[in-house]
Amino acid sequence: MALSVEEALNQIYRHVGPKGTEIVAIEACSGRVLAQEIIAAHDLPPFDNSAMDGYALTCNDAGETLALGGTILAGGREAHVLAPQTVMKIMTGARIPQGCEAVVPQEETQTSAQGVTLPASIRQGQHIRRRGEDIRAAQTLLRRGTRLYAHQITLLASQGISQVLVYQKPRVAVFASGSELRMHFESLEAHQLYNTNSPTFVLRAKELGCEVCFIGTAHDSIDDLAKHIESALDADLIITSGGVSVGEADFTKAAFARFGMETFFDKVEIKPGKPTTFGRIGRTLVLSLPGNPMAAALNFELFGQSILLALSGDGEKYLKPLHVKLKSPLRLKNGRVTLLPGWFDGSHFEPAAKASPGMVSPMAQANGWILLDADGCNLEADATVRMFPTRYSFTCNKPFWTLTPSSD
Repeated sequence: MALSVEEALNQIYRHVGPKGTEIVAIEACSGRVLAQEIIAAHDLPPFDNSAMDGYALTCNDAGETLALGGTILAGGREAHVLAPQTVMKIMTGARIPQGCEAVVPQEETQTSAQGVTLPASIRQGQHIRRRGEDIRAAQTLLRRGTRLYAHQITLLASQGISQVLVYQKPRVAVFASGSELRMHFESLEAHQLYNTNSPTFVLRAKELGCEVCFIGTAHDSIDDLAKHIESALDADLIITSGGVSVGEADFTKAAFARFGMETFFDKVEIKPGKPTTFGRIGRTLVLSLPGNPMAAALNFELFGQSILLALSGDGEKYLKPLHVKLKSPLRLKNGRVTLLPGWFDGSHFEPAAKASPGMVSPMAQANGWILLDADGCNLEADATVRMFPTRYSFTCNKPFWTLTPSSD
């Protein structure tokens, strides 16, 4: 029985959990997922300090010309006291002297033989960074399940943290099945095709932070498929493509059955990709995708990515769409949830003009895909659809300041 997309995803979330943990230096943590909470040990800033190069003073001295009472450098250990009717020159990051109420930038003052002339208006506390205004000791900085990128590493470094506990990277094994398939480095005969699915899965899984190995391309026989499966059983996830339909040479399910695979679903009410299969052999998860390249790529984005997010320990393991508008009307047959690749220009989404399951070009020319409900395939221009990006950094061929909301 075919499951709905929602039921299939719930099966994934029910049966997939994070891996073990390891300790990693923060410089090597980009894209890794925290397996611990990070609590601040120190206030930041650790003391009141100057946000500018300028003069430390009291507000009542606004408009006055005062004597210079000394200079405070950043990094100095000495505790300074601001004497009455004086100013102290202070550098950015230097500790605020006792008695100081504000800092005036150097460029807003005038110096002469008589001293430093201050502006007529001075605001209490201006240009002073207060202790703990950024981070307070004992504050929770990062929660378990947070994916770390450069700016989260900044937080860790600010607290003197050099190593953190993270979840281990998912280990993925990839192979395809099909006697007609050859790798891109092999010569083709007239009846053969290049294996495009495996390189796609290998690279996409790496982009998603996994350790990946390519097992090869299996011939259309249970014995050869079984050899490939056996060599991949030390992985957390096996991803295959082809051989999951009902053709006479589709042996993938039978080969996995040799290893006692527990099948969670083997049909999904989705177009393309109905025969997508998900199961488990021991502790190794299995995702078998269709052989058609576009169908395989789209179902990897939906189901494969969800599995990998759950395996990684990510606290935000659910795919989240952008709600965008269609650029032009869309007419499709109703009946099943439909996935379509296309191009999002920043305001509108244009589905690929050609989107047959066996094509390779639509995904290469797309920067996202939409998920349409079974009864929602008769849509007008500007209708709102759910779009999932395949590129996480949107760029274009024009400077952003020249663009308008309707620009391509």
